[in-house]
Amino acid sequence: MGVFDRVEKKLENVVGGVFARAFKGDVQPVEITARLQRELDSEARLLSRDRKLVPNEFTIGLSSHDYDRLTPYSKTLNAEIAPQLLNYAAEKGYIFNGPVSIDYKVEPSLPIGRFTITSAAVAGVAATGAASTDSAMDDPEPFAPVRQRTTGLVVEVNGVRHPLTPPGLTIGRGTDADLRINDPGISRLHARINVIQSGSGTSLNIEDLGSTNGITVDGVRTRQAALTNGSRIDIGNTTMLVTSPVSDV
Repeated sequence: MGVFDRVEKKLENVVGGVFARAFKGDVQPVEITARLQRELDSEARLLSRDRKLVPNEFTIGLSSHDYDRLTPYSKTLNAEIAPQLLNYAAEKGYIFNGPVSIDYKVEPSLPIGRFTITSAAVAGVAATGAASTDSAMDDPEPFAPVRQRTTGLVVEVNGVRHPLTPPGLTIGRGTDADLRINDPGISRLHARINVIQSGSGTSLNIEDLGSTNGITVDGVRTRQAALTNGSRIDIGNTTMLVTSPVSDV
């Protein structure tokens, strides 16, 4: 019996009581689980001979009727599904960028009993040292204005903003990086954003630290480039944006 066969068997037991009554004739949790497996298989991207990157964030689109019936049980279902997805991925040689999350939303155009799945490979981000004040775990909100005074700019990674203050910060997958990104396409110490103060003001640039896959700034592959408000940086499978929180208001 394969991993996902065991998943379906386990979920059948989970939904055999109250879930079976709640979902009779509607979207079935086991159907969602099977589709998540196919989503991993269809979206797997080759990293190396025996490793493939797969999505770790999923959004299930449901009719209004199915959404109202399913979401009261979503926490319990997700607690069953996510660990089994991890087991399935391990058996298949799949790698997740970050933690698995499963969300649900209403799609009014869907008929009862039908659903959609969208997915993305989103890197888990952690910050250490000077950048830690704005990690997703320490402070999920944009940082306070007092911390913006040096440059007024931040680097945004997967919705999390990190202040750009002198002398700058290093980016990588390893523990030595100020901004750690759990992306297998990123080197342990991949790049550094320099924040340089002078009499005429503050300037920013990014430099490659001898990474394997390099950096791309505003669509141009480079070893070093100046950064300004709106600059887009691509490293590995992750996109970062230099932006001003003040201009977003």
